[in-house]
Amino acid sequence: MLTPRVRVVDLETAGNGPHDVCEIGWQDVTLGSNGRWRVDEERGSRLVNPGRPITPETMAVHHIIDADVAGAPFWKDVAADVLKPEGEIRALAAHRAAFEQRYCTPRFTGGAPWICTWKCALRLWPHLTSFSNQMLRYQRMPEGLIRELGLPAHRALPDAYVTAHHLRDMLNQASLEQLLAWSREPGLLPRVPTGPERGKPWDRLAADVLQALAQDRDPNLRFSAETELRRRGEAPPAEAAEPAQRTLL
Repeated sequence: MLTPRVRVVDLETAGNGPHDVCEIGWQDVTLGSNGRWRVDEERGSRLVNPGRPITPETMAVHHIIDADVAGAPFWKDVAADVLKPEGEIRALAAHRAAFEQRYCTPRFTGGAPWICTWKCALRLWPHLTSFSNQMLRYQRMPEGLIRELGLPAHRALPDAYVTAHHLRDMLNQASLEQLLAWSREPGLLPRVPTGPERGKPWDRLAADVLQALAQDRDPNLRFSAETELRRRGEAPPAEAAEPAQRTLL
């Protein structure tokens, strides 16, 4: 019998174009015979030739330079091998998965569902102060995370490795189906992230403030305000979720 697994992926890019991947890293999380999820030994990374110069702005983040990727394969030649490996993949996962999904299209994934660990962290650990991958790492200090394997930050494999520890704990706290359901919706922010009401929980806001925030352009802010209005019985049922994730918290 094949072992159920979720593959965590992380991408580094040369810029913002549709084919700008310059590195992909992956780390598997597998279901053990004891019914608990664990971070597996299956991990790796591949440099990718983006077919264009890497911008200085992105070099300053991941420190991958043009010479590093000059002889690497193109994205179309490497993506499916990583995203559709042999064996049972229940889902793909990433932190702020909407970014990875821009490049990891169904052509390469076979239509696998996605878990967004950022959205799930908002639901499971709303008491935390920030929800970036690295802030979660140091606020939570996940058990078993080997510091050296999670460095340097902003490289594909170390970031996937760190994300996998968050995902493992999420899967041991909630079901795979629940994580997938949360990931299909916008992010449910635990507090107002910006503006004069910044830092306040939603249940402390006046109805007129909530109504105004429910009209915001940011889908996560709008969804969070609408969710509180629905809790109060002052809004219609939720509509279909939007995949975008624009608010940073």
